[in-house]
Amino acid sequence: MELAYYSDYAVRLVNSEEPARGKDSLTSVEAVRELFGVNQSAGRRATDADVTRFRSVRGRLRAVFEAAAEGDETRAVDLLNALLLEFPVSPQVSGHDHRDDDGRPLWHMHLADHPSNATAGYAAIAAMGLAFHLTEYGVDRLGLCEAAPCRNAFLDTSTNRSRRYCSDRCATRANVAAYRARKRLEADRSANTGLAADSAQRTTASGER
Repeated sequence: MELAYYSDYAVRLVNSEEPARGKDSLTSVEAVRELFGVNQSAGRRATDADVTRFRSVRGRLRAVFEAAAEGDETRAVDLLNALLLEFPVSPQVSGHDHRDDDGRPLWHMHLADHPSNATAGYAAIAAMGLAFHLTEYGVDRLGLCEAAPCRNAFLDTSTNRSRRYCSDRCATRANVAAYRARKRLEADRSANTGLAADSAQRTTASGER
């Protein structure tokens, strides 16, 4: 499992809440376990106490994305470093389930599950994955969707660093909204031009009388 994969842990946790819409899917231990995805053994350690702890980590991870989206690189890094210090990782060399053509293990770096509790394990993996993505690709690759009121987190993997939305759905919605706004503006300008022309005609007619 490559280290880049772990950055998705951070995105999944942050996007379990949509503050602007008043939505929060992280309301039960089952929801916590679902965040682990295929890593079911780690998810099974989750208890009701992890719901509150996960929400706390989620807020801190969102703050990293918010700082990055605002262009405050130093703050984003400081916030992420604080998480890395609090939730250290346990790296291991692994070759499980991956073999080359000769049947030899394809060795790679793997982040071992933290043994204390589900929150500590998840936070360590999410923070390390995000740190890897940040240092490899740049702080500006951490984004928040610009399609209001979404604000979901995303990792920009575009070739020209141009991604602005978390999904095609949000991109389409934002483009439609922008198109309608332009049409309204054009209509308003046309109406104002017509009113100005009518006013000018009335003024000219009045002067001629």
